[in-house]
Amino acid sequence: MLCGYGILIVALSVRVSRRQKTTKDYFMAGGTMPGWAVAMTLMATLISSGTVVGHPATVYQSGLILLLGNLTLPIVLIFLARYIVPFYRHSVGMSAYEYIGARFGLGGRFYASAGFLADRLFDLGLTMVTTAIAFNVISGWPLRDVILWTGVFTIAYTMIGGIEAVVWTSVAQGAIFVGAALLIAGRLVFAPEVGAPGSVVVEAWRAGKFHLGNFDLTWASLTNPLVTSQWLFILAYAVNWGRRYIADQHMVQRYLIARSDREASRGALWNALLCVPIYSAFMFIGACLYGYYQLSGDAPPALADNIVPHFISHHMPSGLVGLFLAAVLSASMSSISGDLNSIATVVTKDYLEHFRPETPDRTKLIFGRCMVVVAGAIMTLIALLLVPEAGLASVMERGVTIAAILSGGTLGLFSLGFLTRRATRTGCN
Repeated sequence: MLCGYGILIVALSVRVSRRQKTTKDYFMAGGTMPGWAVAMTLMATLISSGTVVGHPATVYQSGLILLLGNLTLPIVLIFLARYIVPFYRHSVGMSAYEYIGARFGLGGRFYASAGFLADRLFDLGLTMVTTAIAFNVISGWPLRDVILWTGVFTIAYTMIGGIEAVVWTSVAQGAIFVGAALLIAGRLVFAPEVGAPGSVVVEAWRAGKFHLGNFDLTWASLTNPLVTSQWLFILAYAVNWGRRYIADQHMVQRYLIARSDREASRGALWNALLCVPIYSAFMFIGACLYGYYQLSGDAPPALADNIVPHFISHHMPSGLVGLFLAAVLSASMSSISGDLNSIATVVTKDYLEHFRPETPDRTKLIFGRCMVVVAGAIMTLIALLLVPEAGLASVMERGVTIAAILSGGTLGLFSLGFLTRRATRTGCN
């Protein structure tokens, strides 16, 4: 199955690449994508191996502490579809940070774009680590080897196929990991070795794995790093969704590839209908996994981040192991490929065109492809540095914390520009 998946992706990328003659074709798919394809590629950008592996691990370890944060997504997207998507489609060409440059000058544009690059490169490294964990636990392949060959393959087809290949591969990749989620959840709920159907759900409930977290609203709950305040999680997620959908190039670029304003807005709304159920399904799987290992008597893995791949390798039919590996790989690659293309877009549009405005379009196209390779090499190095060790928090918990630090000011900059008319370049600084 993995070989077939790889051949399909490469063939699609090569076919699409034949139509790419300009940077608009490579970075914007010529502005021809339908709304449902926009929704799928937005979903695939967010749903990565961090969702497949990391979300169940967090629930297994700490309960549903991330659920309410994820449920803020539809609220953000309603506002986005109504106001932000049409605004971008009439205000920028390829880069979201063109607006910041027009509003607050070159310094603001470079700050926002640099924050995006740092955040995306770290997040890509995180995605590659969670992918490698699954392959390591199931197949025994060394973590670092998986990181390296996954990185090389994804870089290659992204460099060849551009954003159009990213979109169409996202459709196939989305179907694969949705199918995998349903099969895993069904196996857990109806596991005969732990008793009656639903026993794992009852056990997880009894153990508090469906608990939403600490809702205390005191100074200590907001400042003590040992207390997981749900209010902070909700705030962090709402800000994170706003930042990603409003201020991040890899999302804004998806609005621009749609064939009309209406299709772009529909894609943003439909994306919520795809993402929220998928996040919830993998969190449910994490709770069920706790119930399963409590009732079955089998020893769970030492690291919570290994819980999903460990269950797959030991308790799923052998014929479905390949499907799960394909699901993890597809989730990872759909997210990575889209981000690599967006990173290349930002570097080309915000930096190359500023310092070398006379550059021919063909040269910019070649430069953009080269930037995919450079960004891929950096993300691979970051992934190697993020390999998990015993005693550390789950990969997802560390990821949310670091991502908030890297680009927290970007949303503030966009909000200042969107919501005020009096703010100036001096005030921004």
